[in-house]
Amino acid sequence: MRSVKSLLAAGAATLISSMAFAADMPIAAPPPMYAPPAPPADFGGWYLRGDIGMTNQRAKSIDAALPAGYQKTTEGFGFDSAPLFGLGVGYRFNNWFRADVIGQYRGKANLHGADNVIGPGFVGSDNYTGSKSEWVVMANAYVDLGTWWCITPFIGAGVGGSYNKISGFRDDGVAYLAALTPTPSASVAYFADNGKWNFAWAAHAGLAYKVNPGFTVELAYSYMNLGDAAPGNYRLFDNSASGPTSIKIKDITSHDIKLGVRWDLNSPPAYMPPPLVTKG
Repeated sequence: MRSVKSLLAAGAATLISSMAFAADMPIAAPPPMYAPPAPPADFGGWYLRGDIGMTNQRAKSIDAALPAGYQKTTEGFGFDSAPLFGLGVGYRFNNWFRADVIGQYRGKANLHGADNVIGPGFVGSDNYTGSKSEWVVMANAYVDLGTWWCITPFIGAGVGGSYNKISGFRDDGVAYLAALTPTPSASVAYFADNGKWNFAWAAHAGLAYKVNPGFTVELAYSYMNLGDAAPGNYRLFDNSASGPTSIKIKDITSHDIKLGVRWDLNSPPAYMPPPLVTKG
């Protein structure tokens, strides 16, 4: 009987010591189902872009040479709105800086305005009509200012050249010179089409929405400074006079609203979790 009690006591002591040892051992963490996603890389790459929009153009003045003692005032000079179309190629250096080169056609905008001229014994008015269009080549740089809910605000600037063309320019004039005639006389002058290259610069701001890793839509505003423009040689309606003109349209600017798209040519692959593996 004493031997049985001794065996039971020894077994209980062994069991208690085993349980205490097991309680002191660390518990192993369960194996992860899949590796956590890595943080997005600060990548770069080439992209293509396209833009459509509308221009809202102005000019500082329309100037012409006047004889000594004559003065003029300009009334209602300006342009109608016109469409614009652009294509370009660019490179994203990282998640906040990118640059591109664009070519842009800015459609014909109707031109209108009048000059009223007074001088010694003279009163006259010139009513101008015609149209203006441009080809623009520009290099731009942009800074992306962070992304919230897939929307990225950005700012930018650009420099380049603008080929400003004046087409169908016409001057309908009326004049009264007291020393020559007691009644006003009228005349019409036609001008040849003419274009010239100018230095151009721009400032940009807008919002970009990333539809997917390779496709982005932009809504943007641009302020453009396009330089000067001038019509070609003039010819009076009755061929009584012709020759080069002194008329110049100075400091053409435009406020543009554009809708653009960008296609990333080597966007980073989206993260995909590994497939589940079942044991059986």
